[in-house]
Amino acid sequence: MYPIRKGMTVSLSILLTAALAAGCSSSQSTGTEPTAETKPPQQQEKFEPVTLKMYQAQAYWTEADFKKLFQEPVQKKYPHITLEFVPNTSIEKALAAGEDIDLISVWNGLMPQYDDMGLFEDITPLAKKMNMDLGRFDQGALDSVKAATKSGLLYGLPNWVQIYVTYYNKDIFDRFGVPYPKDGMTWDEIIELAKKVTREDGGTQYLGLDPDYLTRMLTPLSLGIVDGRTDTTDVNSEPYKLVYETGKKIYDIRGNTPKEGIMKGSVTDRFAKDKNVAMLTTINLFDKLTADPSLNWDVAQYPSYSSRPNLYGAYDINVTAISKSSKHKDDAMRAMEVIFSDEVQLMSSRAGKLPLMKDPKFNAEFLKGNEAFKDKKIQSIFKSKPAPASPPYSNFYTKSRGIVVDKFKEYVEGKKDVNTALREAEEAITQYIKSEKP
Repeated sequence: MYPIRKGMTVSLSILLTAALAAGCSSSQSTGTEPTAETKPPQQQEKFEPVTLKMYQAQAYWTEADFKKLFQEPVQKKYPHITLEFVPNTSIEKALAAGEDIDLISVWNGLMPQYDDMGLFEDITPLAKKMNMDLGRFDQGALDSVKAATKSGLLYGLPNWVQIYVTYYNKDIFDRFGVPYPKDGMTWDEIIELAKKVTREDGGTQYLGLDPDYLTRMLTPLSLGIVDGRTDTTDVNSEPYKLVYETGKKIYDIRGNTPKEGIMKGSVTDRFAKDKNVAMLTTINLFDKLTADPSLNWDVAQYPSYSSRPNLYGAYDINVTAISKSSKHKDDAMRAMEVIFSDEVQLMSSRAGKLPLMKDPKFNAEFLKGNEAFKDKKIQSIFKSKPAPASPPYSNFYTKSRGIVVDKFKEYVEGKKDVNTALREAEEAITQYIKSEKP
């Protein structure tokens, strides 16, 4: 039954009449509660019109996405709610100007930064109050949202996760008579395959494997470089050594270094425009790969470390949160109820934004209905799962990541051995953090 909301007055006679009617009809009850649509108007909740402003910390959603997956579904169920998209104003500037912020779309890696600004609060009590079923979500994703900040609280809900994929150019494999990559390959196996398609032919240097950026290879091992709880690093350790040594094997393949340099230039352009990369291991690029119909590509499962089979990058999540300062938190949660409904999340999956729900039907519907993907092995992606959450990201992450990558390049170029490179990386990160902390 709908609760009697604060401020409503109900006469005793009406209550008695309703109670007697319920008792008299109990023998004929169907066992189902009347819905809002079937209840008499006086029993339906009355809402005041409200406008909710949604900001995004990065460009996660286009205005077309927002209209289709947020604005229209919410207004359909709750006509009193108008969602307003604020795509081009930074959250920092909005906070400084005292602007109303109701909803925030944010990467879980940026949550520590905004938590320091006092932007979030635990949504668990509000979800309970509004009967939001958190049991529908992938528990690992909820744990990753909690692990994103020092508090360990649930500041928002996971809207979609970044997927990791092995893309391959079928024409290059066909040209050299080499079998396509298979699902379930380890990094060592895919490196061996890359050696067979790394060659110069007809004036073109073909690269067997482009691993994108070093962080893509770190996250399957749940390595976040700097622990956001303690602002300390342990990069001089065996897990980082494994990544360094695996990465070096890739660039040690004769002819497999891009002309722009190690981990430089656009991996998308090399694969999709230049068409000289046989395999690219990276995140979701599906929207980029359909621009040129002549690109003959397909996908396979992302490679695994043998110690962590069938795991790709750690939960790299887009989170929708309610601002601590919002004056309309109940309505913001009503909007979230619609945004995270099965109907809208299935729409999101078909549009290429993979939901984080327990039910496998959301994976099964990924990119369904799009002719560009009808013959692709899309379901190969889901043979891997996200790795467990790493410690929360630190505000010192970005520059520390640059240090780790620079030392990796020195190692690959033969300027440092692996132990020296990792030791110097850890020393440089520790010194940087010490110099920046008050």
